[in-house]
Amino acid sequence: MRIAIDTAPLSGGHTNRGVGGYTRNLIEALKTYQSGNTYLLFDSGVEGPPQQAEIIHFPFFDPFILTLPLMSPKPTIVTVHDLIPIIFPKAFPKGIRGSLKWEIQKYSLKRKQRILTDSECSKKDIARITGIPDDTIDVVYLAPSLPKYTGKDDFTSTKKQYRIPGDYFLYVGDVNWNKNVIGLLRAFSSFTDHHLFPMCLVLVGKAFLDTTLPQTREINAIIADFNIEDRIIRTGYIDEKNLSLLYKHAHALIQPSLYEGFGFPVLDALSMGCPVICSSSASLPEIAGPSIMVDVSIPSSIVDGLIKISTLSKEKRRVLIKKGFEWVHRFTWEKVARDTVASYEKVLGKK
Repeated sequence: MRIAIDTAPLSGGHTNRGVGGYTRNLIEALKTYQSGNTYLLFDSGVEGPPQQAEIIHFPFFDPFILTLPLMSPKPTIVTVHDLIPIIFPKAFPKGIRGSLKWEIQKYSLKRKQRILTDSECSKKDIARITGIPDDTIDVVYLAPSLPKYTGKDDFTSTKKQYRIPGDYFLYVGDVNWNKNVIGLLRAFSSFTDHHLFPMCLVLVGKAFLDTTLPQTREINAIIADFNIEDRIIRTGYIDEKNLSLLYKHAHALIQPSLYEGFGFPVLDALSMGCPVICSSSASLPEIAGPSIMVDVSIPSSIVDGLIKISTLSKEKRRVLIKKGFEWVHRFTWEKVARDTVASYEKVLGKK
């Protein structure tokens, strides 16, 4: 098959976010594990798909940005990671222009031959919201986005670089409403007020240093109100080596999301031997495996999760980490490539 893949997510603001990681890893996996096909890369922001392509794959869909053409010259498949901005309109106000673009995007999506998505939760959302038949939507679970770091474990240097004084919980991600960073901070504040575990909270993500964002300003205000500034470390963007080491040495990753279409940090943490405290909502139970699950709608539930992971014996922690390794092995980019090609074949009517 001759497959055209849009590389637009590899440039601009999505490069170092989940969509960029998905696109980059998918292309590499297809070339490595499904090398019998020809992959024709193009950037839809500057050019159209190659004429010799048999099928076109758009690996990103934004309801409020015109990421899809109304008409496609060849059979087309689209990856829709989630529709969170549509599910929670109050948290993601779209305005008049956004509403118009959503209607155009929805129309464009309905004209495509097949949809890929990351979880059963997202599949149900897409079918319910757009009216697209669910038998034309394929769930392809993703895999850890962070390559396993095999170099020297120079964590002393990493701790010094980011001024991490000792043990720490870890959060990796954005500051959007659905990430529930405010809920995490409330729980962490309560944990530090009532328990004698000398923990810090490391917040990884470019957005935590961007004070032009209202969400970041709110987060900073909450940190000041709770008087936990000395326990909070904001790293900003971090390279793969240091991020791998932060996962490896963290007391636990906390994924407190109110809603997710997938959740790369959960699999990244488990693959690095880092225990996970994870929200029990939306898609996360599909991928969390042996993670400690919490009900993020109840603030005390997150606190209970922090206490539970902090009071595990060394043996129980070792067993939990071992179960995480065993669980995450079922999520591989080889399988992502194979399942994605199977969807291409459905579109083209091939075996």
